[in-house]
Amino acid sequence: MAIITISRKMGSGGIPIAHKVAEQLGYRLIDGEAIMAAAETYGLSPEAVEQADEKPPHFVDTLDSKQFLDLHLIELIILEAALQGNVVIYGRGGQDLLQSINSVLRTRITAPFKVRVERWAEREWLDPDRAHYLVRKSDQQRAGFIKYYFDRDWEDSVNYDLTINTQRLSEDMAVQVICASVKDENLEGIKASCKKILSDLVLRKRVEIAILSSNNVDAYLLEIDAEDGVVTLSGQVHSSEEQTAAEKQARSVEGIKGLQNNIQTIGYRTNPAEH
Repeated sequence: MAIITISRKMGSGGIPIAHKVAEQLGYRLIDGEAIMAAAETYGLSPEAVEQADEKPPHFVDTLDSKQFLDLHLIELIILEAALQGNVVIYGRGGQDLLQSINSVLRTRITAPFKVRVERWAEREWLDPDRAHYLVRKSDQQRAGFIKYYFDRDWEDSVNYDLTINTQRLSEDMAVQVICASVKDENLEGIKASCKKILSDLVLRKRVEIAILSSNNVDAYLLEIDAEDGVVTLSGQVHSSEEQTAAEKQARSVEGIKGLQNNIQTIGYRTNPAEH
């Protein structure tokens, strides 16, 4: 059940490295193309994937609610692929989505900004100023995505097991290092125990999607956990009807072995100053 995540910066060479690692190891590559291919099965349109995939929020309630649900569906695609094992997850916050899975090899492909701009301009036949703008925008967008949805600094090296600077190392050497690292005995020894945790992550994500899909529940303050197939709902809603609806949606998810409803009902309060 080997899993590799690859975080990359535009122009760092992450795309060919990910493809070569997957090919050399015989692993399935989960990238934008793979997500788009699976999207219809999960009820996602190509437009929905484009709007939600690695994008920070719009800060417009109606748009963000839809984007948040679509993002959860994309994450379910990734988690279910990870559960099958032997995958390379390219971008999409994979290292954060699988934070509790200790057997994951978290890699980072980077290079100095100037080098990446020059590479992107050459690759896409772009004016250097245009390439500069696009690379900077990509960095900001991906950093914003990670910060908002996972509350982490994208640049913090402690969250990666392996960081490769492609200004220094060749593409082939980067592939060789990653392929060797995923076979480290420290990762190999804990794969079995991590599979159970990953199964619970998949179940939790399915419950989250079921509740987010309901028009009768404001899920903003809800918390959902799963352990050994038992789902626990906590947090708060504003009415007993919402609490009942949240439990009903959760129980509709296949694979649940039990459910604990610890949701608190706290009604809306009127500002006394208005009276």
